[in-house]
Amino acid sequence: MRWVVGVGFQQARDEKDAKDSKDPAEQVSNGASDLVRARNQLLAEHSAHGRATRLEPETLRLALVDLYELWLTTKGHEVGIVDGSGLAIVAVGGLGRREMLPYSDLDLVLLYDDVDPAKVAEVADQLWYPLWDAHIKLDHSVRTVPQALRVAADDLTAALGMLEARHIVGDEGLSNLLISGVRRDWRAGVRSRFDGLIAQAETRWRRSGEIAHRAEPDLKNGRGGLRDIQLLDALAIAQLTDAMPGLGPDVPGGGLKQAQRRLLDVRTELHRVAGRARDQLRAQDADEIGAALRIGDRFDLARTLSDAARTVSYSTDVGLRTAANALPRRGLARLRRMPVRRPLDEGVVEHSGEVVLARDARPQRDPGLILRVAAASAQTGLPMSATTLNRLSEDAPELREPWPKEALNDLLVLLGAGRGTIDAIEALDRTGLWGRLFPEWGVVRDLPPRDAMHTWTVDRHLMEAVAQAGALSTRVARPDLLLVGALLHDIGKGRTEDHSVVGAELATSIGRRLGLWPSDVRTLSAMVRQHLLLPDTATRRDLADPDTVKMVVDALDGDPQLLELLAALAEADSLATGPGVWNDWKASLIGDLVRRCRLSMAGEELPKPDAIPDDLRERAENGGVHVELKPGEGRYTHIVTVVAPDTPGLLSDAAGVLAMHSLRVLSAELASVGASAIDTFVVAPRFGNPPDAGLLRQELIRAINGDLDLVSVLARKEREAGGTQPSPYAQAAPRVLWNETADPGRVLLELRAEDRIGLLSRLAAALAESGANVSWAKVHTLGAAVVDTFCLDLGASDTPERRAEIEAAVLAVVPPQQPKKLPESDTENGSTSVF
Repeated sequence: MRWVVGVGFQQARDEKDAKDSKDPAEQVSNGASDLVRARNQLLAEHSAHGRATRLEPETLRLALVDLYELWLTTKGHEVGIVDGSGLAIVAVGGLGRREMLPYSDLDLVLLYDDVDPAKVAEVADQLWYPLWDAHIKLDHSVRTVPQALRVAADDLTAALGMLEARHIVGDEGLSNLLISGVRRDWRAGVRSRFDGLIAQAETRWRRSGEIAHRAEPDLKNGRGGLRDIQLLDALAIAQLTDAMPGLGPDVPGGGLKQAQRRLLDVRTELHRVAGRARDQLRAQDADEIGAALRIGDRFDLARTLSDAARTVSYSTDVGLRTAANALPRRGLARLRRMPVRRPLDEGVVEHSGEVVLARDARPQRDPGLILRVAAASAQTGLPMSATTLNRLSEDAPELREPWPKEALNDLLVLLGAGRGTIDAIEALDRTGLWGRLFPEWGVVRDLPPRDAMHTWTVDRHLMEAVAQAGALSTRVARPDLLLVGALLHDIGKGRTEDHSVVGAELATSIGRRLGLWPSDVRTLSAMVRQHLLLPDTATRRDLADPDTVKMVVDALDGDPQLLELLAALAEADSLATGPGVWNDWKASLIGDLVRRCRLSMAGEELPKPDAIPDDLRERAENGGVHVELKPGEGRYTHIVTVVAPDTPGLLSDAAGVLAMHSLRVLSAELASVGASAIDTFVVAPRFGNPPDAGLLRQELIRAINGDLDLVSVLARKEREAGGTQPSPYAQAAPRVLWNETADPGRVLLELRAEDRIGLLSRLAAALAESGANVSWAKVHTLGAAVVDTFCLDLGASDTPERRAEIEAAVLAVVPPQQPKKLPESDTENGSTSVF
């Protein structure tokens, strides 16, 4: 490569010499034009065997490194920067790392020692001015070694840059003094600078977002980007961690080294496409870059970047934890005892803030150990040790099929742990362990969504749905099926067939593998097959039509348990999709549909549409335009009733006026009496309070008369519309259900709650203290949830007040969890993982 670059460089110099003036001053000012021409030749496409070819990204980067080094070496010799001169050129940044991109800045330090300052200034001018005149971006400094070391000691960013320093030309001993001094000082002072290093990284992540879930990601500064790899390099130089931590033999995507190369390749092509330095990948360039790298279209490129960025992000988390535990101790901290190993589960302990294997654990003989480690991590919020995950990757055998009940229960504990579930599954997946448990996951891993409303990749969406389902687990009698159904509801995506149909087949196979009962396997498969039935029907069909309800009931074979599970899954799925997907309007429609289906399944008469009230009928018969606004059932909902002449466009005008005043229409009912229309809207203000009904009437009359240009007004409001905040998340609150029996005075109390140590004992004591006689009980622990049923013989004391007293006693021993907030999703400016 050096020979090829040298020949191109010499050709460029010959062309320049033939054109340039022989004036020495002019030759100095144009001295880098040959460098620019040689760089352009490397970037240009060439014809070979009848087709255009160009250098591969990695080859191009190495060629550019050779080109710049050759030019700097040649120019350095021309101006007297040679061995023993007391002068040296040191490269930092991309050239220092040997990662030179087409339009990256050239970061150089001119070192000097015992040289006349005037001479140094002259040499610097001869070195910098040709580069400036050739419009090459240059970040430069002129310093002695002590000066450079002081800068590194005072400025964290400068220190990180100098850790990448590399000698180019001149007095190599001088360069080595700087390189070794910076690294020595960095290792000695890393303890005092570590907090600043973390703060700097977190500030960068907040500013640039996550590459894996950003519409136009910053490949350099975003979380999971190239800056994070440089951070790992800095920690490795400090001897606190490995620069390239091993992630296990089955790691998807080839590990950290491959992830780094992919990011560099995409950024290299981004420079080529843009024709200038750029770190943020724009949507309009994604298809071209994907084609140039032979990855595919923008969706394929998004998937590649997601895989790379998540691998880098996970590796960074591991590196920072390892470094924090490896920091040298000072003072009394050096005399403290080693951290205590706290047992968490069979073969699983906590050590130094991480989940690790117990000393007597035998992964080779314990296939369920993977899930116990992950469940302990999810429940405690402690990360799994990288060493532990590597050991499990290498030694743990495959789980036999069907899974033992203990493994299934550990999976349910893992899935029911809320936000901890996401971090634990992500760690398993980045180390190849999750794919070992669920081989079907490979198709949806890092798969970008095709719908812009989706915030996450498909696999991350499934994890988010599980976390949301955990908050709804007490709404259903089978929280275990709800959690597994949430995990698998989109498992069929990434294929050409209907993902619901494919997913149902996969769910059947997975359910059998997990060891579920055949009836539960059928329910799970039906959940995946029908997971869109309720939201699609509720938002697209007339719920007052008996045929609509009959269609849903028939599709579910009249199974009320399946209906209950699908209702909770629909909410979890929507909440996990993105901000605003689940709202009061959608919730009310699905709730109404579920209520109607339950009545049908119970054999009860379905409700009929409400009759038109007499006052509205009389108002419609009298004619004119009337607008009424009154509070709705919800805290922020209102009911707007419009009575006006039934003319074409009335509904459009009425809805437009509501939208103009920032009233969101959640539902609407339309009717007519004679020549008048009666339109009833359930609305919610986007902010503040609704306008006065009189104002709405005036605006409606203007719109009907053609005096109000609603099209222009609404177009402007659409342009000005802002985003929404992410939805809150809380662990499921406990729930008590009462059911009658055929025996008078005997009732069933069903408790749905999260499990805790000694819960059954506490419940029995509470019932005894309340004087309730337990005839029989059935207790079910499903992962992290319990569904406990008690048959209580209350006799003549069975009154609402008595039941309330018992319920209060039961809930007193199952305190509700404090609400938590979901981390803010990276959805600014419509950010998703699709370009």
